[in-house]
Order: sequence, then C-alpha cells, then structure tokens
Amino acid sequence: MPPSPITLFVYNRPEHTRRTVEALAKNKLAGESELFIFSDGPKDDAGREKIEEVRKYIRTVSGFKRVEIMEREENIGLGRSIIAGVTDIVNRYGSVIVLEDDLVTSPYFLQYMNDALLLYRDDENVISIHGYVYPVKDQLPETFFLKGADCWGWATWKRGWDKFEPDGRKLLAQLEDRHLIRVFDFDDSYPYTNMLRRQIAGVNDSWAVRWYASAFLADMLTLYPGHSLVQNIGHDLSGAHSGDSARYDTSFPTRPIQVERIPCKENTGARNIIADFLRSLRPSFLTRIKRKIWR
Repeated sequence: MPPSPITLFVYNRPEHTRRTVEALAKNKLAGESELFIFSDGPKDDAGREKIEEVRKYIRTVSGFKRVEIMEREENIGLGRSIIAGVTDIVNRYGSVIVLEDDLVTSPYFLQYMNDALLLYRDDENVISIHGYVYPVKDQLPETFFLKGADCWGWATWKRGWDKFEPDGRKLLAQLEDRHLIRVFDFDDSYPYTNMLRRQIAGVNDSWAVRWYASAFLADMLTLYPGHSLVQNIGHDLSGAHSGDSARYDTSFPTRPIQVERIPCKENTGARNIIADFLRSLRPSFLTRIKRKIWR
C-alpha cells in the first residue's frame, strides 16, 4: 500500500517553509510520498513580495514522489484553505497527512503516520492520528488515545474528515445542550470553548477548534505518540496565528515510534498528565491582576 499523500499549507514565511520542507524530505518515506502544497494568496499588495518568495522556493522542492502546487490568486485565509485542501485530497485518495508551514518533523514522522493510518483504518471510533505531544515531565505510553482531534501534524481518513462540522454555532449548541463544556475544555485546563466562541464571533478563523469539537462530539479518538515527532517553530510572532512562547518546544525521539494495536479507548492517565501540563501554563492570579492593571 503506497504512503498517504501529504498536504502542506504555506503563506508568507519563506524560512519557516524551507525548514519544514527540508525536515520532511529527510523522512524515509518522502521519496515514495506525493506532496500537495497549497499556497494562499496575498491580502494586499504589501504582502505579495513574501508570498512570491515562498512560491519561488516551493517550485524548487524535490525529494518526493511527486510535488503538486496549488497557488491561489486571492486570500481565503488559513481556515478555509485547510478545509478546502484537506477535503480535496482526502476525497481523491481516501486518507491524508496534514502539515502547515511552521511544523518541523522528525525523520520518523511519516513512518509513524502511515503505520497508524494502516493499523487503525477500519476502527470507526478512531478519527485521526497526531504527531505532536506536549513536553510533559511524566512518561507517556508509546502510543495512546485521547478523545477529540488535534492540529500540529496530523492525519485522517475520508470517513474521519466526513465528521468535520464547519458551523461553530452548531458545535457550541451541542456542547451546551449536552453539558459538556468542562470536559471539552480538557477538564478546565484549556479554554477551547472560548476559542470556539471567538471563532463564531469572527475574532479568529480557527478550523482546528471546530475539528476538535467535531471529533469530541462524535465521541471519537485520536492516536498520539509518547514522544513528539513534530516541533512547532511558529511561536516567534511571524505568523497570523502564532504566539511567542517556547513552552511547547519538544525534542525528537532517537528511534521510531512503535505503532502496535492498543485498546481503542481514551487513556485517562495520559489525559491527566496533559491536563496538568496545560494548567501549569496558565498565569497565576497575581499575574492576571497585574496584566489587567497594565491594560
């Protein structure tokens, strides 16, 4: 069975894009994989130069079985770009691996993704595979399941992506009607509901929170590695949706992740470890007061 196709979404960060592609090309399965690069258009003339620089680079990309580039004339935004691109490729190929232009991958990333896609392709309660895991202090299992879905280097099948609900209002209404807000917010450790409300209000264009909510409400699972195979290099204020933080930085494992069948149920121990990590990132009460006074 050939490797799943890869989609890469790029915009106006040539150096990030180069690092992402070069790392991906070092994967053993890169030469057997088809790469589809989606380049969003400029918002205005001022942003055209960087986008053209990115496009000049991606036209030189090699090291893959085939590279296909889709360049948009207009700017549709990251959310719409990912939704349209993933839908296109997964409908054509049945599965897809998804990356953005600020995700540097381990040399073992594609092997893990393809092994897991193959192993769990017929498990209807598994919606996706994820390559990143937070830099927690406690040891995690080799692989484990969490309820929902994620966005920093992931993969799915057509049957999984068919569950995606783009209407944030519908998702929020279900969460409220079913009294799931606290659990949806990862046991009150991360403000996903607030992110969803801001998407509905047009403050952000997060496709990711809608993907997570869609999987969560369908009671479906995502497989994670015990060691991260993805490093997000976008926390440098360079992107439209990036922050400035090294708190999520990870180191790559020195060996492949062993993908073996495990029970298809959420690992509560891993969930608690990650929830504790997310809580540790929240500012203290005193810090929040100081910020409020400063503002």
